[in-house]
Amino acid sequence: MFEEHFLPLLKLLLSATLALPIAWHRETNTRIVGLRTFPLVAVGACAYLLIGLEVFGHDSEANARLLQGLMTGIGFVGGGAILKHNDHVSGTASAASIWVTGAIGASVAYELYTYSILLAAVNFSVVAILSRFKTDGSQ
Repeated sequence: MFEEHFLPLLKLLLSATLALPIAWHRETNTRIVGLRTFPLVAVGACAYLLIGLEVFGHDSEANARLLQGLMTGIGFVGGGAILKHNDHVSGTASAASIWVTGAIGASVAYELYTYSILLAAVNFSVVAILSRFKTDGSQ
């Protein structure tokens, strides 16, 4: 009974939790997207795949279609974070982080927790550490 009712909730919470450090960094450094967007993308990705697993079971073709649609949809969300000002483009790191955050949620849904943690760590490390080395000063 516990697994049936609470495991999906725990997965959704884990998805949001893994997205929070990325969200916090983006919120405090770019203000393009942040504390609301990243956890929602992770939770949404996780939820769609959990629903798919409930409806379709482990049918690999159905799950592949769900994952493909999810990847495309999250790409559109990320595209909204990209801004162009004259000859300067900003928000590409936030857009890419949104896409990776969707993969965090998806990997939690599929119980690939090692991937979830690694994706969160790499995403955070890239935006938090490597942004210091950008030469144009943008985030």
